[in-house]
Amino acid sequence: MTTKIDWMTGTATALVTPFKKDGSVDEECFTKLCERQVKGGVKILVPCGTTGESATMDEAERLNVIRLAVSVARRLKAHVIAGTGSNNTAATIDFTRKAREAGADAALIVAPFYNKPTQEGMFAHFSEIAKSVKGFPIMLYNVPSRTASNISAATTIKLAEKFDNIVATKEASGNFSQVMDILQNRPKNFKVFSGDDASTLPLISLGADGLVSVIANEFPKETSKMVEHALNGSFHFARKIHYKLLALMEANFVEASPAPCKFVMKEMGLLEENLRLPLVPVTEPTRKLLWSIIADLK
Repeated sequence: MTTKIDWMTGTATALVTPFKKDGSVDEECFTKLCERQVKGGVKILVPCGTTGESATMDEAERLNVIRLAVSVARRLKAHVIAGTGSNNTAATIDFTRKAREAGADAALIVAPFYNKPTQEGMFAHFSEIAKSVKGFPIMLYNVPSRTASNISAATTIKLAEKFDNIVATKEASGNFSQVMDILQNRPKNFKVFSGDDASTLPLISLGADGLVSVIANEFPKETSKMVEHALNGSFHFARKIHYKLLALMEANFVEASPAPCKFVMKEMGLLEENLRLPLVPVTEPTRKLLWSIIADLK
């Protein structure tokens, strides 16, 4: 039976990683961003995911960022789901163990990218990880647009049924039929999180348990309220926030994320607009679009 994780619900923020002009991680800024999230109502911090540019960070940097998030979470009574996935099963196991030792409460593990495993390979990959970190909660992360591979509903359910520490999935496939299949057939206590801000309300209406959010980096209070209202069945209030933020939810992905989000956060005075290659700051047309949206949001 899937282990019941009571705190794994609501809004989780896929944290951006702020960098200084010299390319190093801005630890002071990152700590302040984590504090802002929790004070804004977010109870789950997710460092070192796609939004955190983890693909361009070395292991020491990722562990340090996880430790910083854990420090804030412990102090402010929140939780941390650390991004630990890669397309190398052995390396993922090793780093997931290190994230657990660093104090993370769970791991977010993305589907293997680039090498495009079959569903049998996908099942074997996550099985080996789950067996190697027994008792440590795992959230699967399905994002075919980034990985070029999909964790099918059947594979997700099979993993959830076999391993009690595979407790959730972050679904960013955009395939509502697939997500509904998981929601309808998942074992008891298995959680489903939306991996796309704009799809959150329809997925919660179908039974999803929360959101791993990009826009919460910019608007934590509003995003956490939107999800809270939806989970409580108050969709009238949730829709108001959804439509208020919808243009920005979509604009956050007009260029490779997190570049648009970092531009908005820079305009809000939250960080410097520094990204690591191969990501670059957004183009002038996108800046104009984001300025327009920011002006409407006031």
